[in-house]
Order: sequence, then structure tokens, then C-alpha cells
Amino acid sequence: MLQDSFNRKFNYLRLSVTEVCNFKCNYCLPDGYKCETRPTTLALAQTHTLLRAFAMVGTKKVRLTGGEPTLRKELPDIVALCNDTPGIESVALTSNGYRLAQKLPRLVDAGLTALNLSADSLSPYTFSQITGNNSLDEVLRCIDLAFELGLKKVKLNAVLLKQYNGTQLTQFLNFIKDKPVTFRFIELMRTLDNAAYFNAQHVSGQSIRTTLEKSGWQMQPKGPDAGPAVEFCHPDYAGQVGLIMPYSKDFCASCNRLRVSADGKLHLCLFGDANDDLTPWLDDGDVTGLATYLSNRVLTKWQGHQLHLGKSGLTRHLAMLGG
Repeated sequence: MLQDSFNRKFNYLRLSVTEVCNFKCNYCLPDGYKCETRPTTLALAQTHTLLRAFAMVGTKKVRLTGGEPTLRKELPDIVALCNDTPGIESVALTSNGYRLAQKLPRLVDAGLTALNLSADSLSPYTFSQITGNNSLDEVLRCIDLAFELGLKKVKLNAVLLKQYNGTQLTQFLNFIKDKPVTFRFIELMRTLDNAAYFNAQHVSGQSIRTTLEKSGWQMQPKGPDAGPAVEFCHPDYAGQVGLIMPYSKDFCASCNRLRVSADGKLHLCLFGDANDDLTPWLDDGDVTGLATYLSNRVLTKWQGHQLHLGKSGLTRHLAMLGG
């Protein structure tokens, strides 16, 4: 398994399949996705090589991200490649849920095992304010459909925003009273293009955690392939709550994931200052060579990000790598 010099083990790959997005979330792409040239994405053969190399060095979970991954027409084929790669045990998708219902059955048939949907507010008006889209009902309908199709892991993501959803915790919790889903609250992160927005909207996840603990929510132990979320359960609720707090102390100590962009760049950290072009190995179909490279390269991964210093590395906006 991949292991860095701080003894962290990496069994989780976040693979972006496109940086294109069809929402205009005000914390990410307030003016919508813009690109002067046609975006580059890995071909299926390149993706196959990538997955086999990562599996060779211990990757067990792959999450497909964007941009909005459902805009990639080959998405079912990519899910199938993940599912058919020996060693990959979990294939997850993060989506904004727009027009996903018509595509979800085929994705599940291809091997999808987990689904994360974005629901930054449960108020249709506020949801539209944040995302620039009026599809909240459509997004929420995907939850029931996912369970009908047999998915066991369904999560909702909400980025905490002071002006928009900062006072809606009760509404979020009421939603999971009788639904076995995890609602995850994510601290807004500073990127290269959102400094003013960040300063105006950032909400500390610690305030949510304090409220939860005072209300009887109990922190849960992490699974072996879990991400950085701290998860809580309550005996009176069918669902759970997750908190992703990148500005908290020792947030990076449990890091277990690496990221690859849609054009085949390895990012050791979401907010790192460098990326590595993996296409020479991918073009050659060199699984063993890429696996060896990954094993050596991960040893250079630094102990943590520098978000607390206002440094966001190469990350212009979160659509680049899907968080």
C-alpha cells in the first residue's frame, strides 16, 4: 500500500472525470464554467491503466468527481472499469444530482456502490441562490431512487455559508430524522479566486460540532476507507451527521486519499503547489512503471496544507478537482 514519510497509508483515489460543471455555485463557479479551449480528459484506455496502477499499490476505493461527472458521456464505462479492476472494492460518485435520475440505474448496473449529492440548502429559494439552479426537488428524489436501486451508502453534502445556510441546522437535522442518509457539512475553503467571498461567508465547523454534542450526538469511529469527515449519530435519528473541517487542528493527520485531475495530473494534496503529469505512463499502458512512480512520489507528500496561512496552492476553484 502507498505510504508516505509520516506513516499515512493511501487507499483512496479521487478521480476527476471532467472539470466542466452545469451549476453556478456562488462558492465555486459564480459565473459558471468557462473554458477557452476544449477541456482534455483521459481516454478509457488511459483510465484503465491508471486504475490498475493505483489498485496495484493498494487503492480500494475510487470516488468519481468533477466538475459535474454526469456530464461525461462515458461515465458508465468509467464506473464499469473501476468495478472490474481487481482490488477496487468501492466505486463512489459525487454529483450535483441534476438530471441524474435518468442515468442512475445504468450507473448502478455498471457497479456504482455509493452516492454523494450536493444539497447546500433544503429551502428551494436558498438552494437556487447558492447554485443558480432550481432543481432541489429533483436532487432529493435521487435519494429514494438510490435506495430503490440497492445503494447502501447515500450522503448529502452542504457547504457551510454564513449568509445562506448558516442558520438552517435544524432544518437539515429534521430531514435525516427518518432518512438513513448522512448529511455532511463542509467548511468553506479558501481558493485562489474567492478571498472576499471566503471572508464574508466562512463558518467554523466547530460551532456545529459543539451544538451537536450538546444535543446528544455521539462521534463515531472511522472506517478503514473513510475520508476526513468526523461523523456523529443520535439514537433518535435514522441518519448521521458528518463534519469536514479543514481548518481544524490535525485535519491532515488522517489523510488517506490522492487526487488525479481529468487531464491526468496527480495532486498529492487538494491545496498543493505542484502536480505531476501521469500521461507518459498512461499513454504507454505502463501499469508497473506508474505503480512504482506513485510509490516513490507519495514519499514527498507534505504533512499538511497551508490553508490557515491563506495559501491554496494551485487550486483556482473546487471544480478543478471536485474537492
